[in-house]
Amino acid sequence: MERAMPEGFLWGGATAANQFEGGWQEGGKGISVPDVMTGGTKTSPRHVTDGIFPEYHYPSHEAVDFYHRYKEDIALYGEMGFKVFRMSINWTRLFPKGTEETPNREGLQFYRDVFLECKKYGIEPLVTISHYELPYYLAKEYGGWSNRKLIDFYLNYCRVLFEEYKDLVRYWLTFNEINILLMGAYGNIMGGGILPPGRDTKVGVLAGLDESWDEEQRRFTALHHQLVASAKAVRLAHEINPLNRVGCMLLSRIAYPYTCRPEDVLKGQQTMQLANYYCGDVHVRGAYPSFARRLWKEKGIEIPFMEEDEAVLKEGTVDFLSFSYYSSSTATEDPNVPVAAGNMMRGPANPYLTQSQWGWTIDPKGLRYLLNEFYGRYQIPLMVVENGLGAEDRVEEDGSIHDPYRIEYMREHILQMLEAVEDGVELMGYTVWGCTDLVSAGTGEMAKRYGLVYVDKDNQGKGTLERRRKDSFYWYRNVIATNGREL
Repeated sequence: MERAMPEGFLWGGATAANQFEGGWQEGGKGISVPDVMTGGTKTSPRHVTDGIFPEYHYPSHEAVDFYHRYKEDIALYGEMGFKVFRMSINWTRLFPKGTEETPNREGLQFYRDVFLECKKYGIEPLVTISHYELPYYLAKEYGGWSNRKLIDFYLNYCRVLFEEYKDLVRYWLTFNEINILLMGAYGNIMGGGILPPGRDTKVGVLAGLDESWDEEQRRFTALHHQLVASAKAVRLAHEINPLNRVGCMLLSRIAYPYTCRPEDVLKGQQTMQLANYYCGDVHVRGAYPSFARRLWKEKGIEIPFMEEDEAVLKEGTVDFLSFSYYSSSTATEDPNVPVAAGNMMRGPANPYLTQSQWGWTIDPKGLRYLLNEFYGRYQIPLMVVENGLGAEDRVEEDGSIHDPYRIEYMREHILQMLEAVEDGVELMGYTVWGCTDLVSAGTGEMAKRYGLVYVDKDNQGKGTLERRRKDSFYWYRNVIATNGREL
């Protein structure tokens, strides 16, 4: 039987402004948290600095220069046949500090031009409102999302977006990977805008690896404020334009039991509950899950509920659930089992799976499993908005880039999405991560390439920024043209 994705399936690609856009001081843009994060590699850390210092390389400053090359990039997406382009807004391009009441008109015009360019090729923008780019002023002066005042600043920002682009944007995501705030120091910085101590020493803490300064109470407080802000944004979007469809976005996690010991099975279940359903339930069901209260009690966490919050969460549920999926992990209660090196999910290596160059497990069947888990729990439309393979690519003498490893990764994951659709999952779209090479959020490097379009730039920021089509570009173009029939 011939299989294909449902009619109207949203094929496309995904990016984030802080990793892609550049133009960090142009058009009235202010400084965001990523603008004070240095570059790194898979073996050396990124750092957070208190301001900008000439001896450091800050990858977000130029990124890959979408700011000046958006017409060229969107034309390439049109050539691939994209139905949707997931992108984010740089909050500081519209509100340099985040506290202003009126937006920067030059920033508004830039995004209007981008959306119009998308429409020229029949591409629907899918806009992430906040994707790890909190204004640095809000982080430094307000303590990031641990301060409830940010809800009002965020809603003012949202109102401007919903009104300004009422006729250009239909699909919105409130926060990128909102549940990263459950995952330690990296979540503090990128998700919550909670900066490390000792910022006056120039170099701050190693994002994502050094968790010695982790402030769990502040993280859970910041997450609650974001969940309330998201719910209010959903209601606002629907009020301004009833045609708006607003989704949440989760960093998904699979934690297979490392063994069939009941302790490991329970550990895997608890890991997935916290990672996927703590935020998922609030977004989709409008209330914290049943396991949350015990979690708060055992951690000594006090969630700062205001009188209105329960009703706000209940009334601000999302229209669809989206998530990122790259790899799976394992879980065990045995402290003697070593954690796999390079495994971002921090579990023992799965002996049945291979790993990428960066130590991430490759598990296409895990995507089918996760789609069924999410749909079985929530029964609302789902969308895979990040999926892809970070790898080193080589440019041949004739300028071609052969990336069969990326094609194989994408093919196997799309095949499992087709299986999930056959299982009864309502899947509305798929956007491959980093459709054009961009800066890695985790390591700040360019060598870890995800794109179907190659960008001539290295880890030190050197290169022409020339775009080149990889083999995967042509392969994905055919997948879209055949709606997944030819894999």
